[in-house]
Amino acid sequence: MDLLATEYLSSEEEMTDPASSKRSNFNTSQIAKRQKIDLAPQVSLEDPKLSTSIYTKPTDTQITVNIPYEDLVQPVVGPKNPFNTRVINQNVLTGHVEEQAYSEFAFRTQQRTFTSFGYAADPSHVDTSTGGAVGFVGDVEKALAMNGATIYDSTPKLEDAPKRKPKGDSAILEGEDAYQGPWAGYEGENIGSAVGPPEGAIPKKVDTDVSSKKQIDVGQERTLFHGKSEFDYQGRTYMHVPQDLDVNLLGEPGSQECFIPKRCIHTWSGHTKGVSAIRFFPKSAHLILSASMDTKVKIWDVYHDRRCLRTYMGHNKAVRDITFSNDGKRFLTASYDKYIKLWDTETGQCIKSFTTGKIAYVVKFNPDEDKQNIFLAGCSDKKIVQFDINTGEVTQEYDQHLGAVNTITFVDENRRFVTTSDDKTLRAWEFDIPVVIKYIAEPHMHSMPAVTLHPNKKWLACQSLDNQIVVYGAKDRFRMHRKKRFTGHLVAGYACQVNFSPDGRFIMSGDSEGNIWYWDWKSCKVLKKYKAHDNVVIGCEWHPHETSKVATCSWDGLIKLWD
Repeated sequence: MDLLATEYLSSEEEMTDPASSKRSNFNTSQIAKRQKIDLAPQVSLEDPKLSTSIYTKPTDTQITVNIPYEDLVQPVVGPKNPFNTRVINQNVLTGHVEEQAYSEFAFRTQQRTFTSFGYAADPSHVDTSTGGAVGFVGDVEKALAMNGATIYDSTPKLEDAPKRKPKGDSAILEGEDAYQGPWAGYEGENIGSAVGPPEGAIPKKVDTDVSSKKQIDVGQERTLFHGKSEFDYQGRTYMHVPQDLDVNLLGEPGSQECFIPKRCIHTWSGHTKGVSAIRFFPKSAHLILSASMDTKVKIWDVYHDRRCLRTYMGHNKAVRDITFSNDGKRFLTASYDKYIKLWDTETGQCIKSFTTGKIAYVVKFNPDEDKQNIFLAGCSDKKIVQFDINTGEVTQEYDQHLGAVNTITFVDENRRFVTTSDDKTLRAWEFDIPVVIKYIAEPHMHSMPAVTLHPNKKWLACQSLDNQIVVYGAKDRFRMHRKKRFTGHLVAGYACQVNFSPDGRFIMSGDSEGNIWYWDWKSCKVLKKYKAHDNVVIGCEWHPHETSKVATCSWDGLIKLWD
């Protein structure tokens, strides 16, 4: 400023214009006063950062020069309003929130440190000399033991920290010393081990009342008849075919032309959870059996009253599959509690229980009349197990699959059977010979969790999880019929059952959106599709004698009859 004042003074003295002579006669005292006025801020060169910092406005959207990151995160400063009479400037609904110069990275670091270790630096107590936090919030003792380390610092090992279990030998696959790798847990964990009272504890008194127990043990199965009397005036039970439904007059299944149903004529509601499978009573189909995820199995009347006749209670978990014997007097249930149970249809008595220690996904009686004491079970341990009901023992094991077995279908006059698995293969077996006679595995194949035999016994319709139904031959070669593919429905992830009309003209299936689909067997065209349930339609059965009656079940807990 002194240089500016002397510059102005020297230039005015050199002016020769007479008009400017009046301006040259100004008072020197005024010049002295101007020299004392200093408009530049006082800048100390002791801190070099103050002389090199560039200040920006918080509202700036463009910066034409490169500014260091430290300058960008400086706190917002500026003149205060001396005329503001309000002490607290309310900037949120509940009061005032003060802005702090805290970077996003520092905030996220403390947030994640608190989530992982249980403590974080206290931002209200800051050391002015170092700029770091003095106190902690949360678990202060742990913070002091770890020297206030964050998630990005190398944390010292605590004495009470759990120790990892050994990873094991990679050459050993089973047993205590089996290879665990990164899945090895920590010492003291009880994951996967039985949890119970410590040794020496006084055991609680066992409640022997079956009705008050939640868990149903083997031998304590129950049944409940829904009705006034189990017998009519002639001593007949619901097993007796009604007189107005003479099976001989109805004829063989498929002898009459079938039609696609159009409307729902009845809804059975009694299960509290989703229904997983339904089966018509053999030959007469005057009863329908249902298995549910509420651990119960119910049998219903198809004609007349159409009410629930009996409930079978013997499983502790959801029932996966059910199947009748040829005469319908007995049926099998497979549940997620790893038990397969044989029931008397008429009395509701549990005849026998079978288990291999694994979950059975499918059970099937041998259809031969002289082999009704034998059934097969496809299990989660990749095996098909053959049981003898008379002895209760396993008579054969078919162990070739690489995944859980989903379906078992008898073909070729019951001399062979076909199985599908989660390993995306289809295998054919000779009955009672544990050797695969046909192995089908293609790169384009998907898992097929539902398989149904055509009424003419020549074709297998397989529900593929790539949203299509594929067809394989049921004779010697088991080749795929590449010209028959039924598409349009969405079943990916669901084992929706496939079924045929008794005359073989139509094929039907449910889907994941609650619809029921009908295709023409010859042309593979979609004939009809309508909304049947509010959830996945997992099962569908065509009545063997009625030309247009179809039963469907869904995970919404309902069973519907269509006509």
